[in-house]
Amino acid sequence: MTRRVKGPAAAELENHLSSLRTAAGLTQAQLATAVGVTRKTINTVERGHYVPSTVLALRLAAALGTTVEEIFSLPE
Repeated sequence: MTRRVKGPAAAELENHLSSLRTAAGLTQAQLATAVGVTRKTINTVERGHYVPSTVLALRLAAALGTTVEEIFSLPE
């Protein structure tokens, strides 16, 4: 599922984190441990309530074996 974040950090941001995490066979807790954050942080990113820092976005991409652009993108 694609989520769009609205707020001061980004006008709109498509978010594919949940589907990519699920496809990788990871729980929110497992992904959180892999990138050094809490499960709640992963949850808030997936729900579109929090736009991650560049460092966290890069860690998420590395943990999922993908690119930041595959996880987050601007709508066309």
